[in-house]
Amino acid sequence: MDKDEEFMGLALAEARKAMARGEVPVGAVIVMDGKVIARAHNRPISLHDPCGHAEVLAIRKAAKKIGNYRLTGAEMYVTLEPCVMCAGAIVNARISRVVFGAADPKGGAVVSLFKILGDGRLNHCAAAEQLLQGPCAEILSRFFRGKRITSSARKKTRCGEIPKWS
Repeated sequence: MDKDEEFMGLALAEARKAMARGEVPVGAVIVMDGKVIARAHNRPISLHDPCGHAEVLAIRKAAKKIGNYRLTGAEMYVTLEPCVMCAGAIVNARISRVVFGAADPKGGAVVSLFKILGDGRLNHCAAAEQLLQGPCAEILSRFFRGKRITSSARKKTRCGEIPKWS
């Protein structure tokens, strides 16, 4: 297994932590000089924070660890293509490279809907690659499949109840 796959495996482990907490299973790992300096998973629900995405949380931890908001030379491994907010944070943090797993056709800002990391009009660009799309997409599919089953069961119970009108 090469280093990229190893680091993406760590990001997948973070995604599993998010899923165990009932959060959308996305994990992120930030590496500098071949060493992990931060890892995080989605926590917007538990933190009551719409900015609690894995990428933003990992960037905050990494910046604090190195004592600088600029993470020049850092690489991010994330299980889902970053959204607009996260891509903006990646650009502002000056992360050099992003390796992502599953594409996000509804909200992806790296290759799917927007190409923020490669937009030369911004003050920084980051290289982007896709890796381990299958395993990263599978954990998301499993999570949302479970949500649909639970939601469907709830609807059947509510719809199947006999109204008490008298």
